[in-house]
Amino acid sequence: MTFGEQPAYLRVAGDLRRKIADGSLPPHTRLPSQARIREEYGVSDTVALEARKVLMAEGLVEGRSGSGTYVRERPVPRRVARSGFRPSHGATPFRQEQADAAARGTWESKSEQAEASGAVAERLCIQPGDRVMCTKYVFRDAGEPMMLSTSWEPLAVTGRTPVMLPEEGPLGGMGVVERMAAIDVIVDNVTEEVGARPGLAEELLTLGGVPGHVVLVIQRTYFASGRPVETADVVVPADRYRVAYHLPVR
Repeated sequence: MTFGEQPAYLRVAGDLRRKIADGSLPPHTRLPSQARIREEYGVSDTVALEARKVLMAEGLVEGRSGSGTYVRERPVPRRVARSGFRPSHGATPFRQEQADAAARGTWESKSEQAEASGAVAERLCIQPGDRVMCTKYVFRDAGEPMMLSTSWEPLAVTGRTPVMLPEEGPLGGMGVVERMAAIDVIVDNVTEEVGARPGLAEELLTLGGVPGHVVLVIQRTYFASGRPVETADVVVPADRYRVAYHLPVR
């Protein structure tokens, strides 16, 4: 193979990908069999198999037990709007994660005390093993799971206060900014880092993805006078959503 030349399986996968993109192989169409790919492209069974594996890893096709491999329906990506701080009055966890005023959604959650892992402790500037309140959320838009979030709050800040449990008490179900303000902790900064990785099996099971699908991970931390008071990992399926930021110019 000369410099710059693609391996045969990538060339075959590229041509099949093009046919999927231009509609020659529309959604729900059966992908050509391994034997058909071998004959059409003049390649070995191994190359045909590897090409199919590439398309499956990219989420373009899916296997159906006893039936074959089919082109997947490609959803039109929707927007997850983010803009840093949310309104201090009337915020909710859904609005905290999705700033688009046109979006209407629901969420479910579960909170429990835990010991901070090394990574979480570093983000919260506490010691590994320190107690935190861990809350896991599933966010839905029109009933469809659209986003997951796991947040951690140091109990050194919220412990034995009315806002220790994010979804209970007088401010249950409000956003971080308003809850912290109720205990005289004024959030004045927020940072977000966005990355991508293959979704974990349990994440994809909840979000309706298939193995190999990529998710976007937003690592968010709220600060009060330089002290981290909440950090969270927000997980969004990359094939169905785009994250859009609206940042004010100062």
